[in-house]
Amino acid sequence: MALILADRVRETTTTTGQGTITLDGAVTGFRTFATVGNANTTYYVIAGQGTNEWEVGIGTYTSSGTTLSRDTVLSSSAGAPTKTTFSAGTKEVWVDYPAGKAVYQDTDNAVLAPVFQATNGIYVNNTAISSSYTIATGTNGQSIGPVTIASGVSITVSSGQRWVVL
Repeated sequence: MALILADRVRETTTTTGQGTITLDGAVTGFRTFATVGNANTTYYVIAGQGTNEWEVGIGTYTSSGTTLSRDTVLSSSAGAPTKTTFSAGTKEVWVDYPAGKAVYQDTDNAVLAPVFQATNGIYVNNTAISSSYTIATGTNGQSIGPVTIASGVSITVSSGQRWVVL
């Protein structure tokens, strides 16, 4: 099972409640979740048409029955990690890249990333830094050296924060 991102994947569903979503087919001009591949996971959004019901999460696509399980809720109208209880009516379901998971470059060319945590107690870092990075307020950084910073690259440490190189 792999985490798959795919462009222009958008379907509808009339599934209600908090369970697995049965996908009803692609919206005109879009592709189906089959693009993700059987048993693979993907980031998804479900949004009720004409309602305030929505959910962003990680789900697993199953080609048998064309379903999307709602494995991990990242945010929702019910308040994450709670699954939204969807009411009757049509909902749109699509592949998305959630902001909280995004690594991106801001307008000052600093590379920003979510805080990564190792579940096994081992943190791995590159010894060559080739992109500018800002250690944001409320976070600290650590690296195991020696560390080489490429020419023209900067590491910005926000006021009151620390970057420790061991």
